Amino acid sequence: MILAAGTFAQASFACASVALPALAPALRTDYELSLGEIGVVLGAISIGMLFTFLPWGLLADRTDERWVITVGLVGAAVALAWSATTHTYAAVTLSLVVAGALGASVNAASGRAVMGWFGPEELGLALGIRQTAIPIGGAVGAALLPLLANAGGTRLAFFSLAGACAVGAFVAATFMRASPSRVEAIGDVSRPLREPRLWLLAGGAALYLTAQMGITGFVVLFLHDHRGVSTHAAAALLAGINICAIGARIASGRVSDHMRTRLRPLRMIGFVLAAATAAVAVLTDGPLVLLVPAFAISGVLSMSWNALAFAAAAEAAGARSTGAALGFQQTVLGVVTAGAPPAFAAIAVSSWRLAFGLCALGPLAGALLLSQVREPSLRGARRPGTSALPPAAP
Repeated sequence: MILAAGTFAQASFACASVALPALAPALRTDYELSLGEIGVVLGAISIGMLFTFLPWGLLADRTDERWVITVGLVGAAVALAWSATTHTYAAVTLSLVVAGALGASVNAASGRAVMGWFGPEELGLALGIRQTAIPIGGAVGAALLPLLANAGGTRLAFFSLAGACAVGAFVAATFMRASPSRVEAIGDVSRPLREPRLWLLAGGAALYLTAQMGITGFVVLFLHDHRGVSTHAAAALLAGINICAIGARIASGRVSDHMRTRLRPLRMIGFVLAAATAAVAVLTDGPLVLLVPAFAISGVLSMSWNALAFAAAAEAAGARSTGAALGFQQTVLGVVTAGAPPAFAAIAVSSWRLAFGLCALGPLAGALLLSQVREPSLRGARRPGTSALPPAAP
């Protein structure tokens, strides 16, 4: 129940944070935006999340995750409803920044909740399932947002996103519960900032995001503007990428449980992702029959690794600092998530091929960086049915 509720809550916000690129053509028309400006708008939610990941994580370490998620999603719903009333570039950007800052609560808090109910031998699968919330929300949003925009413009689309967050808040408030042996004595919350291994984990994972943000963030706009593909067909590809990513996230988590390692499969994904993204760059002006599968493969790979990075950071930090560690990791990832869309758009103005080519370098560098991280053995994990967390300190 906790896993399902946490996944649903995360998916409700992912409809906005991940699927907003499906609304890019409508946003560009309604707000009369340049390519550079649409890049900023698409990165606005991530910019807001960047500044609040760590505070929300620290709060989740000290209070019930249920209320952290609920309060944040209610606030995000209000901010997205505000977005529906805006008419200028500055106003819609600001409202989306606020939505991101509030909605970021669900990232670290739902992850921390799952950590409390599953142990090392099943955590990869559990977090893999929980992380399917991102592509689930992305697939639903990518499928519906263009239809909503056609029916009622971006106003209706934003109100629908607000409604999704409100429903997510209700589900979290109703079904989430504190872990059975929650740690009451909180450890040193500044520890993640002083732990080199966590910096390497977060930095390496963040570099993977250059491919994810370039592929999933701009595939709709690129295919529509540069290759003449209809908005609905391009959005259908984005939805398909997210649907396939659901299975990829579950599979990568299960494989990591079986291999008793998070980093080895994470590094393997990085190398393959770099090659697939490079193929997209090469095929930018090539036949669609080759380009579309290249987008699909690189897109799915770009979304398949998140649960592994999440689990590695949480296990490295320990139970008392899980929220802080996840918040710290999400903050580092947020730097790339917020900065990548504007940077990509600025490069794509002159060359889409160069923009996609540079995206391919990120996962390659990230995999090489992660090769410097030593991973503790997961053997000797706890038995199923027992708590993942140690008893509270006296």
